[in-house]
Amino acid sequence: MAYYSGFVVAVPTANKSAYAAHARKGWPYFEKLGATRLIEAWGDAVPDGKLTDMKKAVQAKSDETVVFSWIEWPDKATADAADRKMREDPAMAELGKDMPFDGKRMIYGGFAPLYDSAAG
Repeated sequence: MAYYSGFVVAVPTANKSAYAAHARKGWPYFEKLGATRLIEAWGDAVPDGKLTDMKKAVQAKSDETVVFSWIEWPDKATADAADRKMREDPAMAELGKDMPFDGKRMIYGGFAPLYDSAAG
């Protein structure tokens, strides 16, 4: 069953093109580790909440846009193996050197599907 690594990050709005280029550059690496899909979604309608919201979660500033992204893996075992490899791989550290956002404010997690409309 598919497994998902999900991320929310605040990106300086001026860095939209650099962020997209960073995502395109990173995709072959994730694909090599077994990922089947990478989605990077630029915030278009991210409302302010009364108690909490996506902007607050990543401490987004007024000149930043929230990005919601996920990597699809064929299963949790592949995602876990990729995570272990990324933590030890100097190539991942190299990829992280030119991130067009503050990675310290990124939130992320692994997610098992609960319902998939495509599965019927």
